[in-house]
Amino acid sequence: MSSYQKELEKYRDIDEDEILRTLSPEELEQLDCELQEMDPENMLLPAGLRQRDQTKKSPTGPLDREALLQYLEQQALEVKERDDLVPFTGEKKGKPYIQPKREIPVQEQITLEPELEEALAHATDAEMCDIAAILGMYTLMSNKQYYDAICSGEICNTEGISSVVQPDKYKPVPDEPPNPTNIEEILKSVRSNDKELEEVNLNNIQDIPIPMLIELCEAMKTNTHVRSFSLVATRSGDPIANRQWPGDAVEMEMATMLEQCPSIVRFGYHFTQQGPRARAAQAMTRNNELRRQQKKR
Repeated sequence: MSSYQKELEKYRDIDEDEILRTLSPEELEQLDCELQEMDPENMLLPAGLRQRDQTKKSPTGPLDREALLQYLEQQALEVKERDDLVPFTGEKKGKPYIQPKREIPVQEQITLEPELEEALAHATDAEMCDIAAILGMYTLMSNKQYYDAICSGEICNTEGISSVVQPDKYKPVPDEPPNPTNIEEILKSVRSNDKELEEVNLNNIQDIPIPMLIELCEAMKTNTHVRSFSLVATRSGDPIANRQWPGDAVEMEMATMLEQCPSIVRFGYHFTQQGPRARAAQAMTRNNELRRQQKKR
C-alpha cells in the first residue's frame, strides 16, 4: 500500500454527522456556499446564477433609473478635468529618419555593353514594358497587356509602366428588367394543367403573397406539363419550402442515376448518407473529367 493510500485510511471511519453537529451557524453557511454549483463562464445564465451572493447589506429601495442617470451626470460635471502634464506646443523633436543607402555587392553588380547602357538610359516607359515582356517579366505589365501580347504576338503598350497600377475599364452591366409575370394567371394555368405552360419563372418577384406561393406549390403536385419552375429571389423561405429527407432508398437511386448520366456535371443536393454521397461525388468527378476531355478535342 502506498503512503498516499495509508494517509487516506485514517479518514475511512470518520463520523460526518458528528462533525456537522459541532459546526457553528457561520461555518454551516460557509459550507453551503462552497457546495453550491456555479458556472461563472456560462453567459446564458443571469448574473445571480453565475456567482454566489456574498452581500449582507439589505436593499435601500427600488431602482430609479432616471435618478441614477441624473446623479451620474451631475457627478461627471463636478469632476474637474486633469491638466496635461506636458503642454502641446507643436514642436517636432528629434531628427527625421533617413534610410541608409545600400551598397550593391560586387558579385551582384551587372555590367552591360556601352551601347546597351546608353539605350536603356534613354528608353521610354513604353519601351521598357516591351523589353520586360520580351524577357518574360510579366509583373511589369497589366493583365490585359500581358494576355493581349500572348494572343496577338505583338506588344502595343502606349501607356508605359504607369498603366500597371491602373485598373482596366469595363463596360457597366445594366440591371435586369423587372419580371412581368402575372402570378394569378400563372396559378390558374398551373391548376388547370395547361399543356402550353412548360416554364414558370417567378425570379426577382419579392412581393408575392405567401399564401399564393403555397397554393402554387400545391398546384404543382398535380401538374404534368411544367418542366422548369424558378423561384430565385422570392419569399419562398422555410415557412413555404419544407425540407423533407427522401430516405436511404431514394438517395441510392439518385446516386445510380448520376452514375448512368455522364452529361450531368452539377447536382445541388446534400446527401445524408455516406454511401450515396461518395458514389455521387465520384460520378460528378468522372462526368467533369469527361466534359474536360471533350472540350480538348
